[in-house]
Amino acid sequence: MTEEKRGRLYLSATPIGNLEDMTFRAVRILGEADLIAAEDTRHTRKLLSHYDIHTAATSYHEHNKLTKGPELVEKMQSGAVVVCVSDAGLPGISDPGAHLAQLAIEAGIEVSPLPGANAALSALICSGLDTTAFTFYGFLPRTGKKRRELLSRVKESPETLIFYEAPHHLRETLGQLCEALGEMRPAVAARELTKHYEEFNRRTLGELLAYYQENEPRGEFVLIVSGFDSSREASAEAAAPADPVELVARLESEGVPRKEAMRQAAQTLNMSRRDIYNLLLQAEK
Repeated sequence: MTEEKRGRLYLSATPIGNLEDMTFRAVRILGEADLIAAEDTRHTRKLLSHYDIHTAATSYHEHNKLTKGPELVEKMQSGAVVVCVSDAGLPGISDPGAHLAQLAIEAGIEVSPLPGANAALSALICSGLDTTAFTFYGFLPRTGKKRRELLSRVKESPETLIFYEAPHHLRETLGQLCEALGEMRPAVAARELTKHYEEFNRRTLGELLAYYQENEPRGEFVLIVSGFDSSREASAEAAAPADPVELVARLESEGVPRKEAMRQAAQTLNMSRRDIYNLLLQAEK
């Protein structure tokens, strides 16, 4: 096969909410390509219809990548131009696009980006937190052991941390971030980016947990968490009341529910929640 007949793989960004967030180049190449490899063809068809693109699409996702990936590579080796897209944002970020890129590169096929929308970076630049150094972790591991290991590893990392989270797991994740990193860490919960109800909730981790315990999380979230700062951590520790009853009362005055206030006080003072509970009972007699 001659080099001239060899195809190409494009990795194209797609909107993370607002359909207008497509580049002229991406729209053109999607229309000119031989095939679009889409995470969900039904979802992608809405985008293609919006831009009057009629290129054929095939399903390529986490559950079929091992069989579909080699098939797509064969097509590109025969001269086809394939564009890989995810449901939103950049393919290869928390989706199987990276696997297809690896297969194409191994086969000697050129891989090119079609840059555009990305939820992690969009949230980061609007967070107000440090952007000079950051680490993207995507979705945290679902197993408790692996999650604890990762959070323990990044506890004293100075870089800003970026996580993705679904609304039904947000409270659990915020609770574990509080436990691992401390409830006084500055953080931002960004949701519904580029959509009508776009929101940046800028608080500490403890305040975010308290807020979403009182308010139902809605939409997909990007969590931006400030990196470790020894001077800030020391100041926060010094400012915290040493008396458990006083600390719980202060947290409650800030809107933290009693149960969560007890948990945070126990963590801050290195005490058991049972001891905190017993001290509160004595104080209320």
